[in-house]
Amino acid sequence: MMSIRLRLTLLYSAILTLTLIVFGTSLYTVQAEVTMNALKSSLIQNGDGLAHSILDRYLNPNQNPPPKPPPGPPLSIETLSGEQAFSKLREREIVRVLDSTGTLVAVPFPGQDNTQALPLSTEGLKTLQARQIWWDTTSINGDHLLIYNSPVIYQGNVIFIVQVARTLSEQEQSLAALSRTLIIAGLLTILIAFGFGWILAGVTLRPIHNITSTALAIGNESDFTKRVDHNGPNDEIGQLASTFNSMLSRLQDAYQHVSRALKMQRDFVADVSHELRTPLTTIRGNLALLHRTPPMPPDERDDVLTDLEAESDRLIRLVNNLLILARADAGRSLTHEAIPLRSVVEEVCRQARQLDPQREIVEDSQDLNVLGDRDALKQVLLILLDNAIKYTTERITITAEVHGSQTLISVRDAGAGIPPDILSHIFDRFYRGEDSPQVQGVGLGLPIAKALISGQGGIISVESKVGQGTTVNILLPLFPSTDKSG
Repeated sequence: MMSIRLRLTLLYSAILTLTLIVFGTSLYTVQAEVTMNALKSSLIQNGDGLAHSILDRYLNPNQNPPPKPPPGPPLSIETLSGEQAFSKLREREIVRVLDSTGTLVAVPFPGQDNTQALPLSTEGLKTLQARQIWWDTTSINGDHLLIYNSPVIYQGNVIFIVQVARTLSEQEQSLAALSRTLIIAGLLTILIAFGFGWILAGVTLRPIHNITSTALAIGNESDFTKRVDHNGPNDEIGQLASTFNSMLSRLQDAYQHVSRALKMQRDFVADVSHELRTPLTTIRGNLALLHRTPPMPPDERDDVLTDLEAESDRLIRLVNNLLILARADAGRSLTHEAIPLRSVVEEVCRQARQLDPQREIVEDSQDLNVLGDRDALKQVLLILLDNAIKYTTERITITAEVHGSQTLISVRDAGAGIPPDILSHIFDRFYRGEDSPQVQGVGLGLPIAKALISGQGGIISVESKVGQGTTVNILLPLFPSTDKSG
C-alpha cells in the first residue's frame, strides 16, 4: 500500500512536471514564433527592397532601362536591380527573379551550377499573378528553406517575380538546442524537487507519525497518560495533535471511571455475598434443627422459629436496600417539585418517636418549600433519625433554614461522636463503624441517603467531633417563590 508520504511527493512532482511541460511548451512555441517572424521580416525587407530597385530601373529615364530578358541563360540580378541593390543582398539568402510566367530570368551569379529556379507551385504562381505575395517552404538537398515570393508590378501588370529564400537549419538547430535544454533542465528540476518533496513530506507528516506511535503504545500498554508531543505551529497538524491529546484525556477519564465502576461492582458483589451468607447460613442451620429426630422441645422450637423470622426480616431489609441502591445507580429519575418542608419534618419526627418513645427529638423547621422528591426526602430523614437513635442515647435535634439560594437541613445528636478514621468511610457501602450485635444494620443506610440526595440535586455531608456529637447536613435547592406581594 502506497504511503501518504509517497503519494504527497508524487502529487507534488506531478504538479511540478505538468507546470514545467506547460512552461516549456509555451517558451518553445514563443521562441519558434519569434525567430520565424524575425526571419520573415528580414526576407520581406530584402525582397521588397530588391523589387523596388528593379522597378526603379523602369521608371527612371536617366538610367539605361534593363533589357528584356532574352531567351537562353538567365541574366545577373545586378543587371535588373543595379549594383547598389545587389550589394545589399545577404550571402545567406538565395535570390531568384522570374518573369510573370514563372520562368527564371536572373540569378546572382550566372554561369554557376545553382542557376535553377526555386520551387513555385501552380497555386503560388496564380496568387503572384493576382499581385499578392506568396510564402512557401521546401526542402532542397535535405535543407529546409523558407521562400518569400513577391510580385514586381508596373502599370498594373506583373513584370517580374522576386524570390528570396533562407535556410531554416539555424532556426531548427536553435530550437533543438532549446528543447534539449528544457528537457534536461526539467528532468533535473523534477528529480531535485522529488528529493526535497520527499524530505518536506516526511517533516510535515512527522506529527502524524508521532500520533500513530502514541496510539500503538497506548493500545499495547493500555496507558492513557501518554500524550503526543507537538511543538510546531497551531496549523492543521497542530490542531490534530491537540484534538488527539484532548481525546486521550477524555479516554483516560472514561477508563478510570470504568475501572472504578468495575472495582465498585466487584466489591459490591463481594459485600453482598458476605452479607447474604450469614442469614442464609443461620436459616439453613435452623431448618436442619427443625428436621432433627427426635423433635426438639417446644420451647427450643419456638426459639428457632423466632430466629428464622428475624433472619428473614433481615434478608428482606437487605434486599429492599439493595433494590433502592440499584435504582439509584441506574439513574432512576426522581421528581422535582415543591415540598412543604415543615410537614415532612413533623411527619418524620412523629414516626421516629414511635421507634423510641423515651427519646427526646426536637424539631425546628421554618415554613419553607424545597425542590425535590417528597418520598425520597422522607426516607433520607428517617435513615438519619434511625441512625441517631441506634448509635446515641442523647437528645436529637432536626432543623431546617434558608442557606443562600438553598435550604439547609441538619440532624444533630449529642452522642460520643465518630472518630476521623471512621468518618472518612461513613458513606462506603456495607461499612459499619461499630460492629455490635446490639445494633442492627448492614451499612447501607448512609450510602442510600447519599444516592437519594444526589438524585435530587443536593449535597449531604457529616461533621463529627469525638465526645461532642455528630451533625448530618443536607443542602437542597430552595423552591422559587412566586409570591409578588410586598
